[in-house]
Amino acid sequence: MGRNKLQRFKENEENRNVVQDGKEIFKSVKGNWNKLQFENSQPLVVELACGRGEFTVGLARKYPEQNFIGVDIKGSRIWKGSKIAIAEGLENVSFLRTQIQLLEDFFEEGEISELWITFPDPFPRDGDEKRRLTSPRYLDMYKPLIKNGGIVNFKTDNTGLFDYTLEVVSDRDDCEILAHTHDFYQSEFKDEHHGIKTRYEGIFSEKGEKIKYLKFRFR
Repeated sequence: MGRNKLQRFKENEENRNVVQDGKEIFKSVKGNWNKLQFENSQPLVVELACGRGEFTVGLARKYPEQNFIGVDIKGSRIWKGSKIAIAEGLENVSFLRTQIQLLEDFFEEGEISELWITFPDPFPRDGDEKRRLTSPRYLDMYKPLIKNGGIVNFKTDNTGLFDYTLEVVSDRDDCEILAHTHDFYQSEFKDEHHGIKTRYEGIFSEKGEKIKYLKFRFR
């Protein structure tokens, strides 16, 4: 393991805005994010597979009246977002280092007010469907964690994954689609995101890829 990675892991251990195994809060944060981590009563917005945290931090800058949590298993990635948030004095940002399939271990029913799924691995093979973050398996997991009327946002450059997700959500009686487009930056929805982009979104956009967007809620 490189020296830089070791240094980042060490800093993650010290940074208060990183919740990970080995810290006391890791096993007690479920149902207690507002009390133990943010020390306020603001709504919780969660980004899955947040990577370096560009989107999580960007949203936190724009909406100081909400708390934002980026979830990723890669400690060297979330280190970047953690350091930026600290440097900018953003106290409404935290990062949770864990596998997304363990989300139920860290959030109580109805604790999340809004969910973002941004540019996840498309897992294009049919045999990998269960690994997609928008598969029925994952949607069933998210549903009880999101408060009544809470929004789920999904962005991707991958047409196959987007069409799959749109079909899955459309076929569910417990989901209501609020918006969707195959070309986000030519749609009426683009201004709602205030130009905030993930690293991959920027790369794909520069290559001319059309960004797809879906917004829905559980009934």
